Amino acid sequence: MNSYIAATILAALTALVIFGGLHRIANVVSLMVPVMAIAYVVVAIIVLALNITHIPRLFLSIIEAAFGVKQAVGGAIGVALLQGIKRGLYSNEAGMGSAPNAAATSNVSHPVKQGLLQAFGVFVDTILICSATGFIVLLYPEYNAGTDTGIQLTQFALSYSIGSWGAHFITLCIFLFAFSSLIGNYYYGEANLEFITKSKSSMFIFRILTVVFVFLGSIASLGFVWDMADVFMGVMALMNIIVIAILSPKAVAIIKDYIKQRKEGKNPVFRAKDIPGLENTECWDD
Repeated sequence: MNSYIAATILAALTALVIFGGLHRIANVVSLMVPVMAIAYVVVAIIVLALNITHIPRLFLSIIEAAFGVKQAVGGAIGVALLQGIKRGLYSNEAGMGSAPNAAATSNVSHPVKQGLLQAFGVFVDTILICSATGFIVLLYPEYNAGTDTGIQLTQFALSYSIGSWGAHFITLCIFLFAFSSLIGNYYYGEANLEFITKSKSSMFIFRILTVVFVFLGSIASLGFVWDMADVFMGVMALMNIIVIAILSPKAVAIIKDYIKQRKEGKNPVFRAKDIPGLENTECWDD
C-alpha cells in the first residue's frame, strides 16, 4: 500500500475517534488489544514449543551477547544499554510520567493498589511481550544477517516458525497496539489541555494538529520518527525524574501507610489527612 494512502487512512481513523464521531472504534480497539496481547504470547509459546531443541542455544546466545568479552571490548555493551534504555521507554512508559494519566482514572480505595498494578503492567509489557518478540526473532536463523530490521525482521522470523500467516498476524497486532497507543496518548494530551485551559478553540486546534502529525509521522522516514520520539521521550523522562525526586518523601509515606494497614489485617483505605504535608488533593479527603 502506498505510504500516503496508509497515512490518509490512519489520519482519518484518528480524526473519527478524537472528534467524537466514532467512539465505537476506540471501544473496539480497547477490547481487542488485550485479546491480541494474549494471542501474541500464546503464539510465542507455540514458537518455543516448535523449536524446543533450540532453546538452550537461544539462552546461551542471550547470555553471551549480554556478558561476552568480545562485546565488552568492542564497546557493544554500552551501545546495547543505550538502545535498551531508549526502547524500554516505549515498552511500558515507566518513568516517563505519562502512564499516571491513565492510572489516575482508576477507582481504588488506596493509591498504592493502583501503583502495584502499574508495576505489574511493566512486567507484562517488558518481560512477557517484549521477551516473546525477542525469542521469536532469535530463533530465526538469519536474524543477524543485517538484511532486515524492525517489524520486517519480526515478520520473517514468525513466518519461519509458523508459516506465512505469521507475517499478517504480526501486522494486525502491531496496528492494534499502535492505534490504541495513539488514541491513548491523545487522551493524555486532551486531559492535560483541559486542565490548563477550558478554551474550546484550543481543543479544536489541538485535535487538528494531532491529525496532521499522525499523517506526517506516517510518511516520514523511520529514522527521523525514532530520533524525534527519542528526544521527546528523553525530555519527558528528565522532567519526570525531577518531579519524582520532589514527591518521593510523600510517596514513601503513602506506601508506609498502605503497609501499616495491611499488617493490621485491614483492606487499606487512604485518607489524605493521614499523610503530613499532603495538601491540595482533589480526592481522598474523606
